[in-house]
Amino acid sequence: MLQRFTGKKLSKREKQEERVFYLFISLWLIGFLAFTGGPMIASLFISFTNWTGVKSISFIGMDNYQTMITDKLFWITLKNTAYYAFASVFFGTVVALIIAILLNQNIPGRNILRTIFFMPSVTQGVAIAIMWLWVLNPQVGLLNYGLSFLGIKGPGWVTSQTWAMPALVVMAIWQNGQAMIILLAALQGVPRMFYEAASLDGAGQWAKFRNVTIPMISPALFFVIVIGVVGSFQIFTTVAVMTRGGPGSSTMVYVYYLYQNAFSYFKMGYASALGWILFIIIAALTWVQFAAGRRWVHYE
Repeated sequence: MLQRFTGKKLSKREKQEERVFYLFISLWLIGFLAFTGGPMIASLFISFTNWTGVKSISFIGMDNYQTMITDKLFWITLKNTAYYAFASVFFGTVVALIIAILLNQNIPGRNILRTIFFMPSVTQGVAIAIMWLWVLNPQVGLLNYGLSFLGIKGPGWVTSQTWAMPALVVMAIWQNGQAMIILLAALQGVPRMFYEAASLDGAGQWAKFRNVTIPMISPALFFVIVIGVVGSFQIFTTVAVMTRGGPGSSTMVYVYYLYQNAFSYFKMGYASALGWILFIIIAALTWVQFAAGRRWVHYE
């Protein structure tokens, strides 16, 4: 491979190293083709069929993609997912940055606090969803119980069309410990001399934050936002466990609708088409973010 790109003839030792390289990655390549690349190609073919997963496959061309245009539930799921993605990523990043700044201070027990804030992000999704069902219970839940001390009658949360999606957003923010750790590491990498130079120029705390902190941690912020958007468009577990898309269709998100078409309605062809549209949406959003990132992300 090296000879093909450089035109240089490989030595006997280099050829041996190349064979060893391919030997070591062969298992990964086989796994990728069998469990990722192969199914992706197969799903693209299935998206042009009316396959149910049981009966024989019939090619129907672009019918599945044309059906989406008139499928009202498709547009509802797209709107709900976009709402969830924007709210969870925006507020989640802001909260994670605030917590990272606070935990970057020299305060007692900060290592314990960092662990506490990070722990929800490594806990299994089903267990977290069940716990939050109890916390959000309108009768005996901890949240409404706490609000009662303030004289506030808490809503039904996951049983309310108004509050079900905000409840899922709050859960996502609570589980955003990974973003907090990444931003905390970025904050610790900002050289102190920049703050000292800004102080000599008469900059206040807000000016330092805007002109020093944000530019210096912008690559980490960019990474957190991109990964957050990709992950938020694939929300499934919490919806499947807590709301099942309800009440009504207020929490019917894209991936759960895809799952229903595939394994409840046995519309494998339509579900595959939904999957490829999701792939295109995420790829387009990622491209837009990279294009916009050139204006505000500063690399050393």
